[in-house]
Amino acid sequence: MNSPSAKADLKTLAAALADGDLTLEPLEERHLATLKAACAEDPDIWEIMPLSMLGDHFAPAIAARRAVPGVIFAVVQAGAVIGITSYLRPDPERGVVEIGGTYIVPRARSTGVNGRMKRLMIQSAFASGFSRIEFRIDERHVRSQAAVLKLGARREALIEAERITWTGHVRNTCLFGLTQEDWI
Repeated sequence: MNSPSAKADLKTLAAALADGDLTLEPLEERHLATLKAACAEDPDIWEIMPLSMLGDHFAPAIAARRAVPGVIFAVVQAGAVIGITSYLRPDPERGVVEIGGTYIVPRARSTGVNGRMKRLMIQSAFASGFSRIEFRIDERHVRSQAAVLKLGARREALIEAERITWTGHVRNTCLFGLTQEDWI
């Protein structure tokens, strides 16, 4: 367990992560065209996402993600980009980081990819000295909520009118937390 005075290491969060044929690679320009195509495989999901990554929305969404402190990963399976995920707003002083901004193509859902990906990120965050991981999920996105509960996270709060999404929807956000003690 990390001591309360330990400071988390931001540099180690940016390392590529791997589990067999699944890799999380820091997002680079070489990933963007195939990521854009992957995002187009499920146009309906973007209705409950904070930002759309479809068509003309893709480049502004990537720019917006890059403007938030953290690390963005391309999710790659067997050499093909199948999605995106991120560490968001890491706070090394408090030892807290959020995992979010996740999308994977429909064919990879319910295959264990999301769990493998999240476990890699959780293990890396804790190994980097973070003691708490947060997940902020639209209350309408029940599949995502179920997935983080399977990882051992606890629903801690419902934050009402937490943000306005790209569609103009005023979103209520479920806050989930996972501590290092919960993970062990």
